[in-house]
Amino acid sequence: MANTPEELKYTKEHEWIKVDGDIATVGITDFAQESLGDIVFVELPEIDTDLDKESPFGVVESIKSVSDLYTPLSGTIVEANQELVDQPELCNQAPYDSWMIKIKIKNTDELSELLDAPAYLEVCANQE
Repeated sequence: MANTPEELKYTKEHEWIKVDGDIATVGITDFAQESLGDIVFVELPEIDTDLDKESPFGVVESIKSVSDLYTPLSGTIVEANQELVDQPELCNQAPYDSWMIKIKIKNTDELSELLDAPAYLEVCANQE
């Protein structure tokens, strides 16, 4: 089973979220990177982009497919990990260290809609 840290939150679209105050750090999960295979390209949004929950914020391309990335929370992009643009393989090597974006959270009520680790593992089990 994929590595799924207990302290993080998750989405059904296989993003992980680490919340620190009003900033959410977002990346793709170990399950996602395993499913995608070797990641060869990452496209991330511009800083100061306002996004609504569940809107696309970028693209991950692997040797198998191209997948949209979806914003888990409404907010404003305050940082994008440009290192992943130059080294997309980091998503495969260390998915929980290789964050993609940081969002200033607009609506904290949306946090309650995120999945905890056991609920996310159930989603993964249903997709294997």
